[in-house]
Formats: sequence, C-alpha cells, structure tokens
Amino acid sequence: MSFDRLKISKKRVFSGIQPSGNLHIGNFVGVLKQWVASQEEKDNIFCIVDLHAITVPQDPKELKGKIRELAGLYVAAGIDFQKSIIFVQSHIPAHTELAWILNCYTPIGWMLKMTQFKEKSENKESVSTGLLDYPALMAADILLYDTDEVPVGEDQKQHVELARNIAQRFNNIYGPTFKLPEAVVPKVGARIMGLDDPTVKMSKSNFKLGHAVHLLDSPEQIRAAFARATTDSLTEIRFDQSRPGLYNLLEIYEIFSGLTRPEIESKFADKNYSQLKEELAEVVIAGLKPLQDKYHQLMGDPGTLEKILAEGAEKARQIAEPKLREVKNKIGLG
Repeated sequence: MSFDRLKISKKRVFSGIQPSGNLHIGNFVGVLKQWVASQEEKDNIFCIVDLHAITVPQDPKELKGKIRELAGLYVAAGIDFQKSIIFVQSHIPAHTELAWILNCYTPIGWMLKMTQFKEKSENKESVSTGLLDYPALMAADILLYDTDEVPVGEDQKQHVELARNIAQRFNNIYGPTFKLPEAVVPKVGARIMGLDDPTVKMSKSNFKLGHAVHLLDSPEQIRAAFARATTDSLTEIRFDQSRPGLYNLLEIYEIFSGLTRPEIESKFADKNYSQLKEELAEVVIAGLKPLQDKYHQLMGDPGTLEKILAEGAEKARQIAEPKLREVKNKIGLG
C-alpha cells in the first residue's frame, strides 16, 4: 500500500506514560507542558500505557486509581481532548494483538540487547516474560498509528530504534506497511534532578522523602521537600554547573518564575540558601495551583473524565483497527 493516502497535514506524535509512581515537576515541565505546547502544530495521540505498568507487580486497586489519576493530570495540565486523543492503552485490544504479531517477526536477540531489560533484571532471581518483551508492545503502540515522532527521554531512544527495526523488517517482507518513527528528545526541562541527589534525574518511582516535588503535593509538602534539598557549603547564589545542588534549584526557579538568569542572580545576590528555598517553594506552589485546581474539579466529576477517555478510545480505535486489519491481511490472517 502506498503511504500517499496516509499523509496528514501535521506530523503525528504518539507518546504515553505508565500509571505508576507519582508524576513530579520534572514530568510536568519536560513532558506535559511540551505536549500541551505542541497541540496546535502536531497531530497528537497521548496514551496511558497501563499494559506496560503490569510488567512488574501492581496492586489492582491502586493501579485502577493511578490510571484515573494520570488521565486527570493529562487534562488538568492543559491537554485538550478536542485537539488531541487521550485514551487508555488496554481499552484498544489492537495494541496487544499487533504486539503478538510483531513478536513473530522480532529476533529474540534484539530483545536481549535492550539496556533497560538488562538494568531492571540485574540481580533478580526471576523476571516476567513481559519485562523482556514489552519493547514489542511499545513498537505496536507506535506503529499502529503511523507515528512520525515519539517524544522520549534519552533512556527510551533505544526502544524507538527497535520499533524502527521491526517496522523495516516487516516492510521488507510484505511491502510498505509501517511508517518509520523518529525519536525526539525534548530540549527544555528534560533534566530536572533529584532534590536529595542532584546527580540523578528526578524519578516518579523514587518514593524517598525529599527526592521530588510531586504534582499533587500540598503546599506544606512542597515547602518541606525544598527545605531538605541538597546544596553545598558555599554561599554565593549563582548559576554554576559545578555546584549541582544549587544549579538544580536555580533551574527550577528559572522555569517556574519566568525570570532570566541575570535577574535571578541579582534577586538572590544578598540572600542565603534558606531564603532561596522558601521563595522557590512559593513559585512552584503558585505554578502548580491551576493544575491542582483543575485536577480536583475533574475528580469531583467522574462522568466527565470517563466521557473524555471513552471518546478518546473511539478515535484511537478508528486509526488502530484499520492498520491491524491491513497487517493481518498481509500475513494471511485476514
């Protein structure tokens, strides 16, 4: 099939987040705000990848709650369900069906080379087959929608490359079927670091007290997190990458205040770390308030959120199911 009839006026983007852990300010700045900003210029599909979450054990009740929480945060952050598709991965069976088909065209050696599998399985007595195999599901997620771009962190680029390799292998056998997606690493706010350890990226799966500021934290929790933040024994407040703790705090202040670096350095020229942390907490609290207010409004009206997800699933289904039928016909299952 020619791709001519698949051409769209905007580049199509597919991206998703697992409903596990707690979204933090790094996710807000590096992911959600980037998604919101791209809605006018891109054809966006934003998924809640719940099937990926179960590659490690999950409490069923907690997982169900996290799926709803994440959907609410998508909308509260500014993702417009009339401009972008928002849906839950497990609501579209085509994802798992295509994943199985792609498994049958993917050498196991490709899976064994995946860095994240090596890291997550290291020193474990037993890991699930799903942990090894989930890159095939990720490939299905992407390829079902004729995706042009996949926004990812550096640690996920390898998975997009695998999706490209699988697509190319299938296309070589059966002719043009899948677009070859490109990984896109956001440049702004993608590296907010842990408050307790500014040498590691802030993580939504790190529950250590004082590691992160989460999007639904109370003002008291936010103030406490910044009060504990790692700095150094010096006193001058300025942007200096050789001082990672202070540099991380100043970057967060820069992002949430909208001030320039010279303005920030001038503002804190005669102040100490405690004052910086106090003022930083307040600008972050103010910056998160609109999102938190919208989120709590949505959670108080569950019918609205269910309607958004149902409509999103229907829109996604209209794209995914024809692609799956095309694949099945080509391999003799039609």
